[in-house]
Amino acid sequence: MVPGVDIGVPLRDLGEVDAERLRRTILAAPAAAWLANQYRQQTYDAHYRTHSLVMLFTDCRNWPHAKVTREPGWALLADPALALMDDLISRHYEPGGLVIRAMAAKLEPGAVVKPHFDAHPSFCAGHRIHVPITTNPLVRLHIGGQPHRLAAGRAYEINNQRRHSVMNKGRDDRITFIFDYVPADRRADLDLVAPEAERHERGTPS
Repeated sequence: MVPGVDIGVPLRDLGEVDAERLRRTILAAPAAAWLANQYRQQTYDAHYRTHSLVMLFTDCRNWPHAKVTREPGWALLADPALALMDDLISRHYEPGGLVIRAMAAKLEPGAVVKPHFDAHPSFCAGHRIHVPITTNPLVRLHIGGQPHRLAAGRAYEINNQRRHSVMNKGRDDRITFIFDYVPADRRADLDLVAPEAERHERGTPS
């Protein structure tokens, strides 16, 4: 089994990103689109108060033999999301890997994501990136007992192997674009299959 990625700190600030196109696209999504894929909410108790626009996904049932699938959110988010992910991967990570999950996650006002670990090996195989889309001053992400405020217009790598939680005590939604990137050296030890329609391997020229 491939050991998990522990970045050694609660989170790593990856710097500024241009997420405006993605922000506009996510905010324009119809309400029904947020309910099209309920796997995350039904499978993980910590996320039952969230809603998701799922673009790419792989489940845990046959890990490390896993196929990445395009979900309904692909048609909505792919153009701006791929540009954003390619930019971040090219600046911070080894090329030639694979994005195994990508989604926008919404936490409504007053809602909480309970403390939890992303313990399954599929969540430990790569780097978990958060790009805040909308937030407010009363949103807090706690990692290892430490509170953090993530700013829109920046990207962060989250240490999801430490106990973490989110609370939104504000009056506005907290929306974050999240993706999991497995770099080439780690992917070589796994059996991961890119989406059939495109085989779009992040960081690898087509």
